[in-house]
Amino acid sequence: MKATATSLPEVLVVEPKVFGDDRGFFYESWNERDFNALIGREVRFVQDNHSRSGRGVLRGLHYQVRQPQGKLVRVVDGEIFDVAVDIRRSSPNFGKWTGERLSAENRRMIWVPEGFAHGFIVVSDVAEVLYKATDFYAPEHERTLVWNDAALNIAWPCEGAPLLKAKDAAGARLGSAETFP
Repeated sequence: MKATATSLPEVLVVEPKVFGDDRGFFYESWNERDFNALIGREVRFVQDNHSRSGRGVLRGLHYQVRQPQGKLVRVVDGEIFDVAVDIRRSSPNFGKWTGERLSAENRRMIWVPEGFAHGFIVVSDVAEVLYKATDFYAPEHERTLVWNDAALNIAWPCEGAPLLKAKDAAGARLGSAETFP
């Protein structure tokens, strides 16, 4: 397993060692010891989530103001454009975003630590996304940044308007959002 920093140094692209031959492939998708060594701290995941979405579905940008969640995201079918936004007011990168294509084919994962909003858009016909979370889902603490906030200027790879859940369409703008210190 290796990790590469994105333009936001705390957000990492994680690549497993894949062993393949004419029968198929094998890789270790999770190893606590190796992952903790990669990111330089101990992480405890308490919840796994799995979503399936069609082309053009945009989920996010989500975060929890209490019980913040770090997320390790991967795709097991299809392809997504995955986005993390730094929403820590004390960070020199506050309001900046990074995006990575994750797919079943490239087998990359992205580590989105606590203090970041997270979302993705499906760029294949369908995508199944799995992610581990460091804290439990707490709907009373969940917040959403609106996906098309001009202050963020995220370059979503979509033609036309994405398919959104009502709460995602009604997300807050960064300037008025509840964020982290």
